[in-house]
Amino acid sequence: MPPAGIGTFARVNETKTPGTFDIAAKSGRARTGVLHTAHGPIRTPAFMPVGTAGSVKSLSNPEIEATGADVILGNTYHLWLRPGCDFLRDWGGLRTFSGWNKALLTDSGGFQAWSLSSIRKIDDEGITFRSHLDGAKLRFTSATVLDAQRAIGADIIMALDECTPSDADIPTATRSWERTLSWTRTMAELWHKDPTAHGHPQLLFGIAQGALHEGIRERSCRELAELDLPGLAIGGLSVGEPEPEMYRIASICTEVLPEHKPRYVMGVGTPRNLLELIDLGVDMFDCVMPTRNARNGMVFTWNGSFHYKAAKVAKDPRPFDPDCTCLACSSHSRAYLRHLFVGGEILALRMATAHNVHFYQELMDRSRKAIADGTWPEFKRTTLERLERKGEPA
Repeated sequence: MPPAGIGTFARVNETKTPGTFDIAAKSGRARTGVLHTAHGPIRTPAFMPVGTAGSVKSLSNPEIEATGADVILGNTYHLWLRPGCDFLRDWGGLRTFSGWNKALLTDSGGFQAWSLSSIRKIDDEGITFRSHLDGAKLRFTSATVLDAQRAIGADIIMALDECTPSDADIPTATRSWERTLSWTRTMAELWHKDPTAHGHPQLLFGIAQGALHEGIRERSCRELAELDLPGLAIGGLSVGEPEPEMYRIASICTEVLPEHKPRYVMGVGTPRNLLELIDLGVDMFDCVMPTRNARNGMVFTWNGSFHYKAAKVAKDPRPFDPDCTCLACSSHSRAYLRHLFVGGEILALRMATAHNVHFYQELMDRSRKAIADGTWPEFKRTTLERLERKGEPA
């Protein structure tokens, strides 16, 4: 049985050239469509569960597929460290090693240049890391990052970028963007010479940066668009800036980025964030929030989020969400899963993770349908109202 919502578009199962992006419907700036890859279609708007080291924490591949996910994300920096690029190249890529049969995206390590600032140095040619595992030196350049992502074998690969801090001043943000653009141009030249890995095409996405400066953001989007890459991302958001600033920058970028290319906001975010960004014309997202929050005792529902580890649900017979059909909600009560969480039982974390990932996929599916049906404005409004609640049934 296909994942939920797979029949939204009649053409979704057609085999098309990887990189083809079909926009099926629009509602204002929001749009829904299909991005074709060598390992299956990605229905957009799409949320990519994060599999940092080649695994979405605690879930098996069939469990991830059951949530409706078309694509997962792997982390180049972490996979470079373990199991290593040579290892993955010998295996024929991460997909063969892990058994994941659908689309895969890998980031470039640019975010780690921000999050691991204490163990890295940046220069005009690239980024030098000291491994957080053993202190070994890693050198990220356009060439080495492309080679690493070829070894991993992702369908969508990201250009090396410097994730500019949101509070960077104009001179700093300008230098940072010029460095990222230079890296992207070099990587694009190398990729054009051979855009394949392990016998299948890879799609290279560039990443717009510029902190919170409108002029630099507009420039970055225009200069990336000139490279005519298969897709474009907006980086440097959800790194500490206020939410209104996130939306302001995303709006500036989506106004400038090409209409016919998929747009990806990296590392975002809450259900509210996703709905607001879809409304601005964003097509793809990833974030650790659904998996990380699940492991820390919090779940998302159609009636707001709540902490299932809280004492107040100790006798609650309801599932996490009465409106959910995931494995957890079909099988277990809040009371039972709280009992398992308090007792340190792994099943609690697995069930909460499966639920949260399912919720995010269903949010994307309902968004796709609402855009296609012409009911997006009302769907967005009513969903945001429901999400303000605290995990209680309507």
